[in-house]
Amino acid sequence: MIPLFLVIMLVDFNWGNVTVFGTTMPAAHFWGAMLFILASTTDWIDGYYARKLNLVTNLGKFLDPLADKLLVSAALIVLVDFNLAASWIVIIIISREFAVTGLRLILAGEGEVVAANMLGKIKTWAQIIAIAALLLHNAPFESLGIPFADIALWVAAFFTIWSGWDYFYLNRGVFKHSK
Repeated sequence: MIPLFLVIMLVDFNWGNVTVFGTTMPAAHFWGAMLFILASTTDWIDGYYARKLNLVTNLGKFLDPLADKLLVSAALIVLVDFNLAASWIVIIIISREFAVTGLRLILAGEGEVVAANMLGKIKTWAQIIAIAALLLHNAPFESLGIPFADIALWVAAFFTIWSGWDYFYLNRGVFKHSK
């Protein structure tokens, strides 16, 4: 779904504008947000059923967070392109994603697969909520004067930094044994 999201968001189809809860935005942003929310929801459903039906694999433990990172990174870069998110916050978030992926690769090389922990899952949902709110131009909160999307992005950045630190702290032993 990531390529379709990028096409909807970046190719100028000139679909006009839509108004959602009193907030007017380009129609492409609305449909991009709907696709982003759909992709995030299906990812959650996939993980839920994998756990429920005992179909969790090491490959899935590695690829699922990687797919989350790709979706979130693509959306954040689009948000910067449209001046809907500060580039420095996006750089922090994407840098953490690359760093944790690097850590996972190091651990995988030592035969250890690290599944997402609760703090990482909170981080992912905070990012998804922030991105959806930004793509929807803060609707429905814009008409109320509440900067929900900006606050959500700050919360996402906080959990991104905290969970990144947590992953490295919990796996600090790998650096003591690396040659």
